[in-house]
Amino acid sequence: MKLKKLTKLAIIYILLLFIGATLSLSMKPVMADTEEPAVIPDEAIRLRILANSNSSEDQALKVKVRDEVNKEITKWVEELTSIQDARDLIQNRLGDIEVIVERVLEEENSDQAFTVGYGKQVKFPTKVYGSYLYPAGEYEAILITLGEAQGNNWWCVLFPPLCFLDFGNGEAVDASKDEAKQAVTAEVVEEESEVEVKFFVVEWLSKIFG
Repeated sequence: MKLKKLTKLAIIYILLLFIGATLSLSMKPVMADTEEPAVIPDEAIRLRILANSNSSEDQALKVKVRDEVNKEITKWVEELTSIQDARDLIQNRLGDIEVIVERVLEEENSDQAFTVGYGKQVKFPTKVYGSYLYPAGEYEAILITLGEAQGNNWWCVLFPPLCFLDFGNGEAVDASKDEAKQAVTAEVVEEESEVEVKFFVVEWLSKIFG
């Protein structure tokens, strides 16, 4: 009888190890898919564009200005390795940026006024990207305003070139709420899965020892 009990316990132990290993392997791809956000260095030059309003027409115009300006500046800074060189280049070519913005407005038959400025005290809102929080503050940047500049903004990092960070139109408050909701949902799903597995194991052991 003792041998049978020891054999049964050994089988149970092996099965529990198997279940634990299976669960750990199934959870690894979820962790691996999590993308780490790019961290903006202390010395960086940003680009911020403020739309006239949040109307679809004004936001579409902002996007067209963004595309043309961003495309050109990216070419200017792609070979640079010094932030001071990037500063000098941008300061010397602000007039070229104004020409680009003016051309886009003309092509779109827009009579909106605009400004193009560059400085170290450009105000930015708080922004959440992935799991990283970019705090509000004053940063070194090119600031382009269109019309009344009352619409949502778009910004990225020009130097070092991190413009793949498309921060879109939303504010951090909205983004954080969405992320929090997604995180809670993911935790609930994970907890439910763990409860189901634990219940299965307990039920299975009860049948064996029953």
